[in-house]
Amino acid sequence: MYDFERKIDRRNTRSYKWDQSEKLFGNSNILPLWVADMDFESPPAVKEAILRRVESGIYGYSVTGESYKQAIVSWYSRRHDWRIQPEWITDSPGIVTSLSLSVELLTKPGDEVILQSPVYYPFYDVINMNDRTVAKNPLILNNGRYEMDYAHLEEVMKGGAKLLLLCNPHNPGGRVWKREELLRLGELCLRYGVTVISDEIHCDMIMPGHKHIPFASLSEELADITVTTLAATKTFNLPGLQTSYIVAKNPELRRKYERKLKALSLHMSHYFAQEAVEAAYNEGEAWLDELILHIAGNAEYAISYLAEHLPAVKVMRPEATYLLWLNCRALGLDAAGLKKLMYTEAEVAFNEGSVFGPEGEGHLRINLACPRAVLAEALQRFSRAAAPYVQQHN
Repeated sequence: MYDFERKIDRRNTRSYKWDQSEKLFGNSNILPLWVADMDFESPPAVKEAILRRVESGIYGYSVTGESYKQAIVSWYSRRHDWRIQPEWITDSPGIVTSLSLSVELLTKPGDEVILQSPVYYPFYDVINMNDRTVAKNPLILNNGRYEMDYAHLEEVMKGGAKLLLLCNPHNPGGRVWKREELLRLGELCLRYGVTVISDEIHCDMIMPGHKHIPFASLSEELADITVTTLAATKTFNLPGLQTSYIVAKNPELRRKYERKLKALSLHMSHYFAQEAVEAAYNEGEAWLDELILHIAGNAEYAISYLAEHLPAVKVMRPEATYLLWLNCRALGLDAAGLKKLMYTEAEVAFNEGSVFGPEGEGHLRINLACPRAVLAEALQRFSRAAAPYVQQHN
C-alpha cells in the first residue's frame, strides 16, 4: 500500500543528512546513510494534519491538548502493553534535551553517571558537558550480540553512581533487551538506589519475532525510579518538528522536569508537533507495520550482500531500530582510515564507530531507512572500495 522504494530527492531542502556532504565529508558526491532520519515521507495522515494546521493561517502559542495525550496513552497500550496515565506525560523539545536535563537535575557536578558502551554518542555529551563523569559499563559481545555485564555494573553502583542512562532498544547494536535482562538490571538499581533514565525512542521499530519491554512497565517499584524518554520522531520520521515527551509515574521526579522546562521556557507546545504526533499514533499504524517489513528486508539484504561480497566484515543482526552495526576491524583501519575509505574512496557516509565509545572503534553504523536501490548502491560502493584492504590486512 505504501511505496518505500520511491526515491525522493532531498537535496537543497535544508536536509541535515543530504545537504552537508561537502561541509562534513569534503565530497559532494557522498551517498549519505548516517544520521538517523528516514528517506521516506511520513504517513499521509501526518501530512494532512500539518496542512490543516497550516491553513489556519495564525501560528500563535499552543497548549497541550487532552486528545494528544490520549493518543500517546492508547499507542503504548496497543503496541507495548504499557498502561500509562495522561498526567505522567510531560513534553520536551527532544530526547537529548531530556537526557541532559536528567543529568543536570538528578546529579551534582563531579558525580558519576552510568552508560553501557558502545552507545548513542550524545549519552557521553550530556554527561561530560554537564561536568559529570562517565561511569562505563561496557557491554559484552556474546554469540554476535551485546549482553549486559551485571557483575561489573554492580561494582560501578557500589562505587556510588546513582544515575543510569539506559538505551532500550540499544543503539547502535539493535538489541531488544529481554524481560529477564531488564528485571536483573532493575534488581540492581533498586538495591543500590539508582535512578534510571530509559531512552526508548526506537521502541516502535522492532523487528518481527521480537517484543519491546518498556523498563518502567516491569513493576510499580521500577516505575517509581524511572523516567522514560520517548518520541514519535524516529517512528514516523518527524525529527524536524522538535518534539518528544517524558513519561514519569513518580510525581516528584516529574515536577523537577516541569519546573526546569518552564525555567528555560521550553514548556510551550510546538505549533505543528502535537497535531502531527496525534495523527501518527491514531492513523499511522498500518504505515508503520509496512515500514518495519521494509526495514527488516533491507537488513536481510545488507547481511546477505556483505556475507557474499565482503565476508571479512561481520554484521550484528538487528532486533530493533533501522540501524545496522558492522564490525570492520578485519580491514585493519583506524578511525581516520575508515573515514578516508568511506568519504574519499567509496563516496558513502556511514557513522564511524568510535563516536559510540572506544568499544565501537573499528565499527560502522549504516542507516537502513532508505529505498532498497539506495542501500544496494551504498553497499556496492563500500564493498568495492574496502576489498583491497581485506587482502592487504590478511
